[in-house]
Amino acid sequence: MIEEEVTIQGFLVARTVEREWEIENIAIAGAARRRGLGSRLLGEFLDLARKRGAESVFLEVRESNRAARALYAKWAFVESGRRNGYYHEPDEDAVVYRLTYA
Repeated sequence: MIEEEVTIQGFLVARTVEREWEIENIAIAGAARRRGLGSRLLGEFLDLARKRGAESVFLEVRESNRAARALYAKWAFVESGRRNGYYHEPDEDAVVYRLTYA
C-alpha cells in the first residue's frame, strides 16, 4: 500500500503587462501560517519576476491586514497609493504597494 498526503499550503496568483507585474492574490492555509511560507512564496515569485525582466511589482491589500502589510514591507514594497472603498463586507480602503527593481 502506498499512501500520500498532498495538500496545498499556499498559492500566489499574478499577472503581467509588459514589465509591470501585479500580485492578484496570495494566500496561506490557516494551519500553515506563521511558518514563513508566505515570505518564501513571495520571495520565489519576486525572483521569478526579476529574472523575467520585471521593472516593478504592484499589489493592493486591505488597510486592516497588518500581517500582510508587514510582509510586504519586509520585502521592500512601499505604499504608492490608496483605493478608497475598494473592499466590501466590510467596506475598507485598499493600500496599493509597489516594489521597483533597480
